Amino acid sequence: MKSMPDLLCEVDLIAVLVTLGSDGPFVLTKDRVTLPNQALDAKRRSLQRGFRQWANTLTHNSLRSVEQLYTFADQSDAGTVRRLISISYLAISQSLPQDHYDVCSFYDYFPWEDRRQENKSLQYLQKELMIWAKNDPEKQARITHYFGLNNAQWNDEFVLSRYEILWEAGLVAESSKERTVPYSGLEMHHDYRRILATAFSRLRAKIRYSPIIFDFLPEVFTLNQLQHAQECITGRLIHKSNFRRLVLHQNLVENTGKRDHSAPGRPASLYRFCQKNDAACYLSGAVLPLSEETLKI
Repeated sequence: MKSMPDLLCEVDLIAVLVTLGSDGPFVLTKDRVTLPNQALDAKRRSLQRGFRQWANTLTHNSLRSVEQLYTFADQSDAGTVRRLISISYLAISQSLPQDHYDVCSFYDYFPWEDRRQENKSLQYLQKELMIWAKNDPEKQARITHYFGLNNAQWNDEFVLSRYEILWEAGLVAESSKERTVPYSGLEMHHDYRRILATAFSRLRAKIRYSPIIFDFLPEVFTLNQLQHAQECITGRLIHKSNFRRLVLHQNLVENTGKRDHSAPGRPASLYRFCQKNDAACYLSGAVLPLSEETLKI
């Protein structure tokens, strides 16, 4: 009986390292087209600990939070049983280096996801999608659902689903080599933009059921800074008064008694995250944007 060859695996770690920039979440990239990656050190007993140690050397500081994001396996070479297993991690850092890497905004890759002002990318791609789906009711229904058409609600967590529809329609460079599509964001090699979309979806989801938003902020912060961080990540504007009432009502922040004198005008109060109340996420069940009708506390 012929014996089966041993299955050989290579494990590759991919890092989605995120920080908060002045106008959105930023990610560490290699030449803007790939994410940092390296082969797993087989000597490491813990996969996550090995990732943390490697990622710390990339950011030059300790990470705020780390979670495994996405795992996939491909056959490395035709006619072989060697498999490449890629494991991606999402990690938050207070800052990202710009010496040997490029730091890019998520919205450079997904410009249609920023709805804080008029978005030409979204408008153009919505029209192109409906042309693509002209005689297909199923495609039209998917586009309407994920892109918020015909008064359907826009869900900011559907980043990956929207990217996959655009890929299917040939409206991103990774799936369309025959033409250049305007307003479709920066291209990435292989599956890297799909991994980035997965990370963006996860991040937007987690700020609703966990206090992960505070990992992007300094130890003390103003409520304006907290709201700005929330708006940057969701790509949505939030009603100021309702947001503040919601945050203070759930006791996730506590006043330090100090004020921020760095900006002109009346100094703003400084707050810190109250970790003992982190089980009661302040956006649990809330709908963005927080309008005047939302969450009357």
